[in-house]
Amino acid sequence: MATNFYLDTRSNKKGDHPINVSIVIKGERLLTTTGYSISPDKWNRERQRVNQGFSNANGITYNVINNKLSEIESYFSKLENQIEISDTTNFNLKDEFAEKFRTNKTKKKAETIFDHMDEFISEVGKLNDWTVSTVEKFNALKNHLRTFNPALKYENLNESGLISFMDYLKNVPLTGDVQGMRNSTIKNRISFLKWFLRWATKKGYNNEAAFLSFNPKIKTIKSTDKEIVFLDWEELIRVYNFEFPDNKKYLTRVRDVFCFSCFTGLRYSDTANLKRSNIHETYISLTSIKDSDNLKIELNKYSAAILDKYKDEQFPYDRALPVISNQRSNEYLKEMAKLCGIDTPVTEVYYKGNERIEEVRPKYEMICTHTARRTFISNALMKGIPVNVVMKWTGHSDYNAMKPYIAIADTAKKNEMDKFNL
Repeated sequence: MATNFYLDTRSNKKGDHPINVSIVIKGERLLTTTGYSISPDKWNRERQRVNQGFSNANGITYNVINNKLSEIESYFSKLENQIEISDTTNFNLKDEFAEKFRTNKTKKKAETIFDHMDEFISEVGKLNDWTVSTVEKFNALKNHLRTFNPALKYENLNESGLISFMDYLKNVPLTGDVQGMRNSTIKNRISFLKWFLRWATKKGYNNEAAFLSFNPKIKTIKSTDKEIVFLDWEELIRVYNFEFPDNKKYLTRVRDVFCFSCFTGLRYSDTANLKRSNIHETYISLTSIKDSDNLKIELNKYSAAILDKYKDEQFPYDRALPVISNQRSNEYLKEMAKLCGIDTPVTEVYYKGNERIEEVRPKYEMICTHTARRTFISNALMKGIPVNVVMKWTGHSDYNAMKPYIAIADTAKKNEMDKFNL
């Protein structure tokens, strides 16, 4: 058995952090709160107890809290022994904890599906080490469900209810005068909802099984048919060397971080997590956050120069570069690209309902942090670097994911050959 106590990363209104517990018995795992909280400076992480002599913001002393933690640990140790002796698989850690340790205040079960979604986001998010972006998407889904039906219950999510929710998403007001989500976004939201419902079913919260066979046909553009937005070499070098006016100097660092990803192929999350300890004389090495791949990427003169530019500056968590939030970066990158004249018309094709929409926009409006990775792959292939080498740098294991980029490289080669015909 493993019983571990740890502080939640979020604090309550009084500044204390909830003391959570993780209990594992025979493969079954429970993550929950103990009902107590404490300030991080009063918590002994190694001993997993409150330091002697301290109390929390509510005046509960260390010995009261520590005795309760020891009681929880002892109870589940004995429970495991009983389970081993009887060789049973018929036990529920959540029910055991609720019966033995919930106070009247915390014993009340969540009454709404939205409470369960909060639990899902917290529990599954920690287990899968979700990015901030993924947490935001699930919170957005929860808010849409609440607006769709403030009194939503699981039984409302039968087949007709799921269809009604899809219709709601098709017409939901978004930003400005934009009405309704694109089909690709709706498809993503439905897959997220089904993920949550699978979890809720396993937890015993949900008995409505309609979602299991709910597979609506939603018209979307195939990923292989989507135009990949990237900076060609001339555009990339223009951005790399651009001198911003005095009132736009704040864009310089965003540009440098973006260009570093353009010259290494790193995702935004990996660039943001790059530590000085990951940097070696001629290469960088790190473990990718998204898929835990071990990456070794040789430095070229551009990526090395960017690292050298910031080598004497100190950033939080020993980061190597001045990375800001993904959302703010995306806002600044569009502004940066516009200033740099990255305004080639790009046609974006998508579906809303049964309507196929073609929208022509200047390229700068479509620049985001992920454009950097696409830029690296596209330019690497156009320069003749073998696909298998590029895949080593980017961590791609699926050759199919590279096909759209290979098509770009082939088109570029044809255009170059056509110059002989001028």
